[in-house]
Amino acid sequence: MKLATLRDGTRDGQLVVVSRDLSRCIPVANLSKTLQGALDDWDAVAPALDKIYRELNANPEMGSAFDQNKALSPLPRAFEWIDGSAYINHIVLVRKARGAEPPKTLRTDPLVYQGGSGTFLAPREGIPLADESWGLDFESEVCVVLGDTPQGTSTQDALKFVRLLMICNDVSLRNLIPAELEKGFGFFTSKPSSAFAPVAVTPDELGDAWQDGRIHLSLHTWLNGQLFGDPNAGPEMFFSFADLIQHITKTRSYTAGTILGSGTVSNEDRRRGSSCLAEKRMIEQIDEGKITTSFMKAGDHVAIEMFDKGGRSVFGRIDQKVLKP
Repeated sequence: MKLATLRDGTRDGQLVVVSRDLSRCIPVANLSKTLQGALDDWDAVAPALDKIYRELNANPEMGSAFDQNKALSPLPRAFEWIDGSAYINHIVLVRKARGAEPPKTLRTDPLVYQGGSGTFLAPREGIPLADESWGLDFESEVCVVLGDTPQGTSTQDALKFVRLLMICNDVSLRNLIPAELEKGFGFFTSKPSSAFAPVAVTPDELGDAWQDGRIHLSLHTWLNGQLFGDPNAGPEMFFSFADLIQHITKTRSYTAGTILGSGTVSNEDRRRGSSCLAEKRMIEQIDEGKITTSFMKAGDHVAIEMFDKGGRSVFGRIDQKVLKP
């Protein structure tokens, strides 16, 4: 099924069930006012939500028009936002970009950090940029939303705790990252609010495109109206979501509504382009000896979307402009 959160004047919005083609929706406040509430009581609420979803798809007269412009991120705020870096090609390129070597544990121990989750941007909300010298970059990613997940979860059991899938723009301020990491204490001011596409979907919606804890579909990114990249999110995701879940649950459990990201989707095939500016800039440096692509400036526009094998939008579209200070 497909779920979204519409603006209603409250902080956490109104949960709606969305039709498969993203054309219609229906509020379900009688079952749960918010998506977080549904996740908290998933086993009891999900079957009823799924029944409504099936009825909505079967009856074209049911529900009202779904306007993506009125959607918040499916979870407008979350208890935790954990982002991995599961694509080795991306790790190698961005490390080169800042003059750092890949970690010795590159292929044995996943990279993760904990980001801010209290103020997610809406999928059509502008990206505020106070200072263009900070080096604003987009990062196109895929994500999972977890149910209550216990400490010590194995890779064999991990995927049963995945409730929903989403796509994300994990906004980064590249020029602030090196100084922060030199302190040895991780990202913080270099990672402002992220945005998620309007719709979250259950894994069964992807059919065989959801395999082994990976989404085997291309993730498209456009910069100022031009296709910037369309790498496939599946084959080169070195650590699957099952691997990432095992890693993060080593020492603690996680509450329902925790969001776990894949990191920037990246393929070695350069014909597929990139999912962030940092990669393109590093490739320019390697191939041409100089960087010609700038980071984002006020007025620039990024859009991110994923399509199923029939060419239909799965999650809706992230569509953001950079705002002047």
